[in-house]
Amino acid sequence: MYVADSRAGRAGSAERAAEPGTGPARRRVAVAPTVLALGTVSLVTDVSSEMVTAVLPLYLVAGLGLSPLGFGVLDGVYNGFSALVRLVGGHFADRGGGRHKSVAVVGYGISALCKPLLLVAHTLTPIGLVLAADRTGKGLRTAPRDAMISLSSPPEARGRAFGVHRAMDTAGALLGPFAAFLILRATVDGYDAVFTVSFCVAVAGVLVLVLFVPTGTGTRPAGTGARATTRAAGLPRPTLRAALALLRRRGIRRIAVCALLLGLATVSDSFVYLLLQSRLGVPDRWFALLPVGTAAAFLLLALPLGRLADLVGPWRVFLAGHGALLGVYGLLLSSWHGAALPYLVLVLHGAFYAATDGVLMAAASQSVPEELRSSGLALIQTGQAGARFVCSLAFGAAWTAWGERTALLAAAVALAGCAAFSLRAGPTVKVPV
Repeated sequence: MYVADSRAGRAGSAERAAEPGTGPARRRVAVAPTVLALGTVSLVTDVSSEMVTAVLPLYLVAGLGLSPLGFGVLDGVYNGFSALVRLVGGHFADRGGGRHKSVAVVGYGISALCKPLLLVAHTLTPIGLVLAADRTGKGLRTAPRDAMISLSSPPEARGRAFGVHRAMDTAGALLGPFAAFLILRATVDGYDAVFTVSFCVAVAGVLVLVLFVPTGTGTRPAGTGARATTRAAGLPRPTLRAALALLRRRGIRRIAVCALLLGLATVSDSFVYLLLQSRLGVPDRWFALLPVGTAAAFLLLALPLGRLADLVGPWRVFLAGHGALLGVYGLLLSSWHGAALPYLVLVLHGAFYAATDGVLMAAASQSVPEELRSSGLALIQTGQAGARFVCSLAFGAAWTAWGERTALLAAAVALAGCAAFSLRAGPTVKVPV
């Protein structure tokens, strides 16, 4: 279709030359071209999605007058509904002979089409349906995209590959709130303008994916798909049952259980920003800039922490990231009101994502077989996303019933307990050499 497609075979040869033991060739290929192309797609798409995410809490709570419980329901839908379809997206990507790109295009396309629907949704039910559809698209695309990153990178460089992708992704998350802020200040119907511009940017992201990401990404020889590789090696076909059977493997089961438990105590970004605004009395017009601090820290730390994961093991870095999140809870619970408070909270919040988002996928990639890579990663993502969905509902209900401080204290205690359990029960993952 495009130059990227015509060069897919040569890119695959270069990536295979980067396998362990190939010496000089390995040093020449630091990050696969596919990773950079997918990073560009994520950058553009995140500009679109973060424009909406930055204004959505204030739009729903202040603009539409939703209670914390009502917002918790919608926030849970926004962050957790994708759990219902991630495994489906991963399964279709594997079963279709490695059709990771095709499934990803469908997912990105669905999310793009949802943006203009926010212009006509003004009550809880239609907004919930639009957000559910948007997260369906995210659920379909996430595992195939991460599988493409994993399959195009040698094991000893996967932490760096995911770090580069997440850094580019976060650059979009950094630009999105700025764009929303400028649009809100420059227009009369600010929210409608944000949703319209977001749609246009999302369409551009889909076009980049279609034109620049090669089809058939992976480490397999050119002209062979997952289905042919499976038959030749006598491995099980990539069915949904085979994907679920991955949980019988001790390493994968440990990663999935720990990610799920930690997700149950992960308060969503929107609640963190609302809590920070409550503590500091941030004016409404500045609220959209709060995610910028998180995104900036994420952008600066994603690659260094990804490389650290390659050196010391991804699971250690993953747990350290949850220590940073516990620090966020502690600062929001403290009585300190210093000028540095918001900066420390946002830096630790960004460090949490830099140490956990791509690092978890790098850790899981070491245990999931290639023919089930997309399904296996989706299995872990499903548990984590579902747990965060439950956390949003529970935190919103606790805030409504007991107040914000008690709700956050309960989340902090739960996170500390889950982190301690994961430290003892987590997988023993070998450090790539």
